Amino acid sequence: MNSSASRKVVVTGATGNIGTSVLRALAEDPAVGAIRGLARRVPDETPPKTQWSQVDIGSEQAPLAELFAGADAVIHLAWAFQPTRDPARTWSTNVLGGIRVLEAVAAAGVPVLVHTSSVGAYAPGPKDRAVDESWPTHGWPDAAYCREKAYLERTLDVFERDHPEVRVVRMRPAFLFKRESASEQRRIFGGRLLPGPLARPELLHFLPDVPGLRVQALHTDDAAEAFRLALGADVRGAFNLAADPPLDAGVLGELFGARPVRMPRSAARSAIAAAWGLHLLPASPHLFDAVLRLPLMDCSRAHEELGWRPRRTSTEVLQEFLAGMREGAGAPTEPMQGRKAG
Repeated sequence: MNSSASRKVVVTGATGNIGTSVLRALAEDPAVGAIRGLARRVPDETPPKTQWSQVDIGSEQAPLAELFAGADAVIHLAWAFQPTRDPARTWSTNVLGGIRVLEAVAAAGVPVLVHTSSVGAYAPGPKDRAVDESWPTHGWPDAAYCREKAYLERTLDVFERDHPEVRVVRMRPAFLFKRESASEQRRIFGGRLLPGPLARPELLHFLPDVPGLRVQALHTDDAAEAFRLALGADVRGAFNLAADPPLDAGVLGELFGARPVRMPRSAARSAIAAAWGLHLLPASPHLFDAVLRLPLMDCSRAHEELGWRPRRTSTEVLQEFLAGMREGAGAPTEPMQGRKAG
């Protein structure tokens, strides 16, 4: 990889939640001299050191190898969450598009690939202890998101075997939030009819305590810092990324002054399935099933080998995100457009 300030980095999905943070982190890195941001819709604003290219990785005609030529690294972030009701379309972008990215990395002779996997790639695991990166990545087969992330993990296994000259890093972050992503994530997961009080925790006197609903979160900017560090470190393989503490009804109840009330899984799932069936909720009950089964992640490897530590706790991340929901926060890219909650 080039030294000094001549490092050239290509970022797919550069206008989304992770992409906007990664571009900012790279622009502030003196070792990075040029950034090429790939996106389906090019924004009007251009960050420092960045050149935009309009491209859809889901298209067979996408000239990815040409765009990757001369790059020292590719950071693959592009991902389509919607339409959740048409898994063939998300498969085309996420899986087939991801395979095109790998093929283009090899064709262009790019020496480093940083791939965005997810906690969602992991097989069901424990909620009372954390697992390291050796935990199986079979996903939860009933949820398209997990299925697609797990499939790409297997594809990367083959890619690494066939292309040992490429240093491959797999980032497996927890749920990523920041103030600017609030409107986008509300549209993706909550829909336009998401009740406003959910963004004002002081109005919620009770919190549903569903067995298994214990997850990890991370600020998107903290995740972006791990991506940046991986470019300059001689590391390979997977890295878990998450902040403490794990979020459950007890932690949230204490944070927001609300009392946890036990709710059976079946009741919670039935409510989500009903809203899904009525097209009131864009996030499927299958994704809810997966969340209940995701393991907690041990991030020791990222701490020790990357020197990475999140600067914000998960509760600070959540407070910032909810404030963004109340304000209709966003960013000047098409996926991140701001819009106030109803």
